[in-house]
Amino acid sequence: MTTPDHPSPASQPPAPAAKDRVYRSPLGLTGGALLLVVVLWLGFDALFKGHGRTPWLALAAMILVLPLVIAYTLRPAVFANEDRLRIRNPFRVITLPWGEVAGLRSGFTNEVVARSGAKYQLWAVPVSLRARKKAAHRRQRAAADAARGVTPGGVGSGGGGLAPSGFGFGGFSLRGGDTGPARAESDQIIDQLNEIRDRRCEAGQAQGEPTVRWAYEVAAPAVAGAVLLAILLIVG
Repeated sequence: MTTPDHPSPASQPPAPAAKDRVYRSPLGLTGGALLLVVVLWLGFDALFKGHGRTPWLALAAMILVLPLVIAYTLRPAVFANEDRLRIRNPFRVITLPWGEVAGLRSGFTNEVVARSGAKYQLWAVPVSLRARKKAAHRRQRAAADAARGVTPGGVGSGGGGLAPSGFGFGGFSLRGGDTGPARAESDQIIDQLNEIRDRRCEAGQAQGEPTVRWAYEVAAPAVAGAVLLAILLIVG
């Protein structure tokens, strides 16, 4: 028998869906916003002030270029929760339950490898070779300091002093002698995703079939703009 204070299990609300971690490229978002401003400014200027075929050419070019700018800069994102990994690339959306993910790896690009052998690039997590080089330099410097008996705060082991305490956030250390993470940010993200995969790949809720969906809402306007621009150029 159930009471208002003890409802039956059937009347319990469904468990909330797992919350996504979202990974995006700040540089891509900033660059995309600036490109959109430039394209819109030049396009509308030609559209309203141009003569002859210029307004039509400007309109066709905007229909072609705007979806491409959005696709390659603002659209890419990676969504990860306890059940699956969803990759939103410029023209495709790939959904992989963790049970279907063989692993994630980082080379000149970051990519996920499915158990079927298919590989999908993570457009939202670009590799920065410069950031990797800086992180490797910090590791080498930290190893050299450790070999000399120097603490991260710059106090030698024989000096009798106390090294300043440090606080970390997102891989960054606030100790006085450190200037950044020991690994590049994109490599840290791959490590985080691999950790989720290792922890959840056997879970029942993390099983299922991979899905790949083409982003026709992005491709169709770009194709329409390309066709219109080609017709205008051919007609002359």
